[in-house]
Amino acid sequence: MTTGTVRLQRVLRAPPERIYRAFLEPDAIVRWLPPYGFTCQVHQMDARVGGTHKMSFRNFGTGSSHSFGGEYIELVPFETIRYTDRFDDSNLPGEMHVTVSLRQVSCGTELSVVQEGVPEVIPLEMCYLGWQESLVQLAKLVEPVIPG
Repeated sequence: MTTGTVRLQRVLRAPPERIYRAFLEPDAIVRWLPPYGFTCQVHQMDARVGGTHKMSFRNFGTGSSHSFGGEYIELVPFETIRYTDRFDDSNLPGEMHVTVSLRQVSCGTELSVVQEGVPEVIPLEMCYLGWQESLVQLAKLVEPVIPG
């Protein structure tokens, strides 16, 4: 079975700590991870090495949804998040591995995402499009500096 790999890189005007938290807090995930036109529900999230996560995306227009989950493999605070994802749908087989790398730079944080093992039935350009939309929403969540 052929699988695909997606690689993205962005610079965000936010410290690594804020971006790291956005990947690991359920309230943050539902705000930025689902691509345009989707909602997200986090069913379970235990953000520690060996912990698991489970969530679903729902197409707001059609009401159809797909769920997925996985395990946290590596968590280096404010630097690295590695986890697996597996769709519950048997038509989307295999296990994906996602590596998120954060590096502080002069104007914020360089974010790199590598998603490996994308099922061959999912066009890679759709994965790129979804991730690009998600990262725009991530920037809108983590970049504002709002006084307390």
